[in-house]
Amino acid sequence: MVHSSPVLPPLDTLETFARAARLGSFSAAAEESGITHGAVSRQVSRLERWMGVRLFAREARGVRLTPEGMRFFARAEEALALLGNSGERWLPRRNKAVVRLSVTPSVASLWLFQRLAKLEGNELHVELTLEHRLADFGEGTDLAIRCGKGPWAGVRALPLWQEKSFPIAAPALADRLGKRSDALSLLDLPILHDSNIEGWRRWLAREAVDYTPRGHDRRFEDYNLVIDACAQGLGIALARPPLSDAALASGRVVAVSARTLDYHVAFHLIRPDDALRSPAIEFASRFLREAGHDEATIAAFVAPGRAKT
Repeated sequence: MVHSSPVLPPLDTLETFARAARLGSFSAAAEESGITHGAVSRQVSRLERWMGVRLFAREARGVRLTPEGMRFFARAEEALALLGNSGERWLPRRNKAVVRLSVTPSVASLWLFQRLAKLEGNELHVELTLEHRLADFGEGTDLAIRCGKGPWAGVRALPLWQEKSFPIAAPALADRLGKRSDALSLLDLPILHDSNIEGWRRWLAREAVDYTPRGHDRRFEDYNLVIDACAQGLGIALARPPLSDAALASGRVVAVSARTLDYHVAFHLIRPDDALRSPAIEFASRFLREAGHDEATIAAFVAPGRAKT
């Protein structure tokens, strides 16, 4: 089934959150944004419900970020900076065709943002909707990226990559483990996971461990937060290449076991059964090449009508 949760607020809501975090005040954020204090409060509350954590502690003279809020603020600032880089480069232009892509936050921040300028080129502008639900293509969405097993009715889906998962930790936690990489040794530390714990259950089951989340384990709504929490030393996570590749390459996290396991679900590029618009065909083709697919697979995915299986 599709990994599902309420829709993530749009990018302007993230801007409101970031503004309130910088100013330490909902009232100041409202004044700077040109909206009401109540609108700021509602947007932040919506984001907190989606996250499943409190991002702000409300105080008499303003607000302050919670530890979870500080970590998310860093990621939100990074995403907003990337989208705002180079001035008007990210704004739609008259000579650019618009492609509407619905994408999960983890794929956006951990894989797509660093490649978006290359994928757009000089001809395309991609409008992003960050959400978890399976896209409603009747709302004007051209393509979507979702995690699950498929197939799904009414759409065509192509797995993007095969994930080989393995446990990772911040270097300091890895040093504490030393050469111990068995399941029981890892369980001495908190386990970090997103809303789907099946990956950990399958990995630990190989050593006859029946895993049930414990009080000191930590659940996050999206995988990008799992990576951030792991890099901060809060516990052990499962790597999900290629989403975890950058954190591993930078040394923010390191492998703590050589044993790998095929991940139980995959990210898919999803399109409606109806014929794609030309800009969506071009973007899907570029995207799938970047993800390592061959031309025959790409041609079958973008072709009108359902490909034979």
